[in-house]
Amino acid sequence: MTSQPDRKALTRAAFAAAAVLTVVTVAGAAPGAGAAPASPAGTPKLKLIAASKAVTLDRWEGEPGVYLDLGTYVTVDGAPLELNVTRRSYKDPVVARQILRNGTHTTSRTLPAGLVKDFSGLPGFLEVSVKNAAGQEVTRSKGTFCPNNASGRLRPDAPATSHYPESCSTNPFTLGSVWGVEKGWAANSSTVDYDKPVDLPVGEYTAKVSVAKKYRDLFGIPDDHPTIKVTVRQTGDGGSGGGTSGGGTTGGGTAGQRAASPSAPSALSDPHAQHSQHSTGAGHAGHHFGPRGADAPTPGALSHALEARGLAHHLGDGLGHTDGSRVAPALRADGRRPTGRAGVPANVPKPDLRSLPAWDIAVTDGEDGDVPGKDYLAFSANVWNAGPAPLVVDGFRKPGADLMDAYQYFYDAHGKQVGYAPTGTMEWDPRIGHEHWHFTDFASYRLLSADRTRQVRSGKEAFCLANTDAIDYTVRNANWHPYNTDLSTACGQQNSISVREVLDVGSGDTYTQYRPGQSFDISDLPNGTYYIEVKANPAHRLQETDLKNNVSLRKVVLGGTPGARTVQVPPYDLVAAP
Repeated sequence: MTSQPDRKALTRAAFAAAAVLTVVTVAGAAPGAGAAPASPAGTPKLKLIAASKAVTLDRWEGEPGVYLDLGTYVTVDGAPLELNVTRRSYKDPVVARQILRNGTHTTSRTLPAGLVKDFSGLPGFLEVSVKNAAGQEVTRSKGTFCPNNASGRLRPDAPATSHYPESCSTNPFTLGSVWGVEKGWAANSSTVDYDKPVDLPVGEYTAKVSVAKKYRDLFGIPDDHPTIKVTVRQTGDGGSGGGTSGGGTTGGGTAGQRAASPSAPSALSDPHAQHSQHSTGAGHAGHHFGPRGADAPTPGALSHALEARGLAHHLGDGLGHTDGSRVAPALRADGRRPTGRAGVPANVPKPDLRSLPAWDIAVTDGEDGDVPGKDYLAFSANVWNAGPAPLVVDGFRKPGADLMDAYQYFYDAHGKQVGYAPTGTMEWDPRIGHEHWHFTDFASYRLLSADRTRQVRSGKEAFCLANTDAIDYTVRNANWHPYNTDLSTACGQQNSISVREVLDVGSGDTYTQYRPGQSFDISDLPNGTYYIEVKANPAHRLQETDLKNNVSLRKVVLGGTPGARTVQVPPYDLVAAP
């Protein structure tokens, strides 16, 4: 993605980087000091600390408040802190189990029912009280603790790297997560909600932080109350400058996402950073291209071949194509094929693509390139890989060609390539908000009638693959550290000669409602019940272990009048996210 990240994205990245550096500098043990003795039965020792006695928070001009990152951490010693968080289906509640490791012996205990409600972390873990210079409390809040948050080592003999995931998923249809902090590490405990800044005027404050009693009792955490001096200062026009001395990031990911996963590379590296902020309204702070992104080609990005053929008008919905992703539907691929005979051994591991129900559903008034005065039903969608093998797709093109030939690659249990098969094409999408190579026929969207027998609208069929959301990190061969979590690692440049796109085991690829093409034109549809269908591998060009779990449906009820259409989204079993 070549679009510029917004200031909030830069702030997240700064928080994440500062967090690691700060924890290392405040380690209490001198170099060479030994680790704390192992706790009985592998029970970790947790403690709340403040990395600094004072932090400075920037209040950007035009912003409604500050992001209350105080640089507090939960330290872990004696044994790792590890939690497996799962649900059997969307009809079942979330269950969290603590994994206790003591050498080669592993046991577990189930956390109290209802304590953990989703996959974003431990809710109500951190309690924060902020008082002004006169000693009056001006804000009190509770925050969720994601153990996978920005973290760092406490001492030199701690493990050099963390093998746990780097975020907690905020995708509403996540199925399984692993949370953890290595022994001798600390995880940032601050919750920074970028949609809800705290309204603190410029001035001096005192913040007192503590862990909620239910968690102190559950994990044996001392009743400490770190106190931090907070300076709020005015900063610029929101474009640059300033920072925090505390550091930290929420580690939410999702979501969106292309958030967000969801959860968590910073938004600088988030695959779809511009649309990873969830919203059900038509507008959104920090989104610069309208409700779902821009739908116009970057100047100069449209290939000369397409301009010569007069195909520029194919950007956007229209006859003979879907949402504009298929920029050159009439062109035939003529790329350089891999050497050797195509073939796939019968017993080779394959991916298992599955679609999640649509969410983040809202009626919008369209975007750049859409017809003025029309109503659009926008939504977010995700296709994920349940494994046991990653989906690996390479694209190759002959010099000067507009399309790439795409091939799916297969590997044995040792990671050795053992086969490949032709699987369609890739094409360059020049629109702002995309500007990368799309693999065609990865998924499709359809709006179905109430009886689910008639298609009333069709949608996108071409995608750049990236591991945006951790959907289920408890499945076999799940990769907790996928490489291509952002478009810069996956989707190539306009002048690329070849591209590799990967959807790793356990991860999904989310396109949120802020992306061009994530909508149906509903202007002429009567009010009533419909279903949004998300279908993985619609043409069955990709080889996978199971083709029977590729389709998901989400019920919506349209109402209102033209120009003021409404949508109601019933819960999906226990998932209430619209």
